[in-house]
Amino acid sequence: MAKISAAEVNKLRKATGAGMMDCKKALVEADGDFDAAIELLRKKGQKVAAKRADRDSSEGAAIAQVNTENTRGVIISLNCETDFVAKNDDFIKMANDFAEIALNYSSKEEFLKAEYKGITVEEKLTEQTGVIGEKIEIGAFKTLEAPFVGSYIHAGNKIAVLTGLSKSVDGADEAAKNVSMQAAAMNPVALNENGVDQETIDKEIEIAKDTLRQEGKPENMLDKIAQGKLQRFFKDNTLVHQAYIKENKQSVAEYVKSVDSELEVVAFERVALG
Repeated sequence: MAKISAAEVNKLRKATGAGMMDCKKALVEADGDFDAAIELLRKKGQKVAAKRADRDSSEGAAIAQVNTENTRGVIISLNCETDFVAKNDDFIKMANDFAEIALNYSSKEEFLKAEYKGITVEEKLTEQTGVIGEKIEIGAFKTLEAPFVGSYIHAGNKIAVLTGLSKSVDGADEAAKNVSMQAAAMNPVALNENGVDQETIDKEIEIAKDTLRQEGKPENMLDKIAQGKLQRFFKDNTLVHQAYIKENKQSVAEYVKSVDSELEVVAFERVALG
């Protein structure tokens, strides 16, 4: 049997993130072969992943990253089972590392096949499932491209938002961050009324009509009044029409135009955990 040194155990721990005892056991079983020990730890991860496949992984870290040109952004969520793991510094660092890689990919499927420290992202997730003992997976994967893209991550990495603006101007960075903070806090259903799906519109009109009937309003007036209530719904629940949280006398669209008269919000993406 090969004699396993503390330095070898520490090297394997740094390479995999596994615990010291798990690393020592893997090296002993692999008779000191470093690569074989890594493979053993990965196989352990596969076994744990299979056992925990049906577990709920609603905790984690939502991370937004934007490229250096501010023309493309990505949000990923690295999901786990418990808040305890989600707050771990190594877990958050891994989520940020993954988000940086994800900037170069257009789909979650492509991203999972991307290289991460000599293995794929997908293999790293399996490995970490074995190391941590919880189901670890990529949940959300959203991208956004625009003439200017900014971002915001809410404290605790529970909400991440990207905002796309119509052009890059002085103050665009702060404006995009402020609009992203708005979306994080107010959770709009769409950018504007054109983005609200017909099912939601029909449901809101029906709710309004039911309420009006209970109030005794005549049937021939219901459609007109319900349309008015629908406009109020758009004002409260679509990003550009919402009252701007830092100055509620103006809408988000008006706030953006105060930065530059031609500036508009053209898109946003929001991911929330928990």
